[in-house]
Amino acid sequence: MSRKFKTTMMTTFIILASLALGGYFYMQQPQFGKNPEGEHAQRVQQSSQFKEKGFQNQNLTPDLAEGTTYWDILKAYFVKVDNKEPTHPLPSVKTDLKNLHTNAPMVVWFGHSSYFIRIAGKNILVDPVFSGHASPISFFGGNYAGSNVYSVDDFPPLDLLIISHDHYDHLDYPTVKALLPKVKQVVTSLGVGSHLQSWGYSASKIKELDWWDQITIADSLKITAAPARHFSGRGFKRAQTFWSSFILKTPHHNLYLGGDSGFDTHFKEIGEKYGPFDLAILECGQYNPMWKYIHMMPEEVAQAAVELKAKTLLPVHWAKFTLALHSWTDPIERVTKKAQELQQPITTPMIGEVIEINHHYPTKTWWK
Repeated sequence: MSRKFKTTMMTTFIILASLALGGYFYMQQPQFGKNPEGEHAQRVQQSSQFKEKGFQNQNLTPDLAEGTTYWDILKAYFVKVDNKEPTHPLPSVKTDLKNLHTNAPMVVWFGHSSYFIRIAGKNILVDPVFSGHASPISFFGGNYAGSNVYSVDDFPPLDLLIISHDHYDHLDYPTVKALLPKVKQVVTSLGVGSHLQSWGYSASKIKELDWWDQITIADSLKITAAPARHFSGRGFKRAQTFWSSFILKTPHHNLYLGGDSGFDTHFKEIGEKYGPFDLAILECGQYNPMWKYIHMMPEEVAQAAVELKAKTLLPVHWAKFTLALHSWTDPIERVTKKAQELQQPITTPMIGEVIEINHHYPTKTWWK
């Protein structure tokens, strides 16, 4: 073996080792969170949905559709998409959430999958992302102009923070960290509390739920975790924390919070067990046939609302970030068309506009 070859091999080894070491230390930054360890991991892994080395869905859920490779996806991202992002700042309404002039149950959507619920006298915030980006790095996944008009300072004290799963567009480190002084209690999926504890949340504040687990708050609000068809992970290792949808039930109202999910039999199952729902909030966006099992096509969103027995559908998971390959208006145009065909009532509020459950459902086509 020549000296030149040995020198080349040693240089290559040093470069690769440096990259690996640098990557390791980079992943120790707080925004990546922390997966369950020790006793917490042992408790989490007792779930019937934790099999072999991670959580699994009810039915087989490949990451990619049959015949699709990651190389196919990479190539697709280099193809130009018309109308991929808005050309003008999005319109919005700035509701004063600290001084609401009604006790009526209400929902305010903030774009993508973040929304505020006021019901049974409780202030609830779901999957808040107000940092301006849907990724661990600030220069990727930036929000549309006009879509980030709310901040942590706009919120009253929160009786409940709900986190459906640990992806960056649902669990945002800067936002959740800043919310800490306002939050009385957190309800989330199994294992997700490990991220929150690494960011300063007390374990006593956090309630992790497995599918079909229930918790009652102040005798007026029952929360049930239910299945979703998705995956999890903030680093290289997936499925160490769980993903869920949630049912919020009061003596007078019943809401379904879908989280992220591909279409599957769980919607019909949930509708039969817990429906009908006054409002179903379902993800509609960031989809593609190449990953059809983990995100619904818009037409499936409308069908899911029917199977849930939803009186009204609120489509979310759009109008803030571009994380897929469709135009930014494609989700809402396709889901409203299919909902009309299925005679499924739908509401399409602007960011910040108040929905009064069973009383006022905005339907203006504001995106046109």
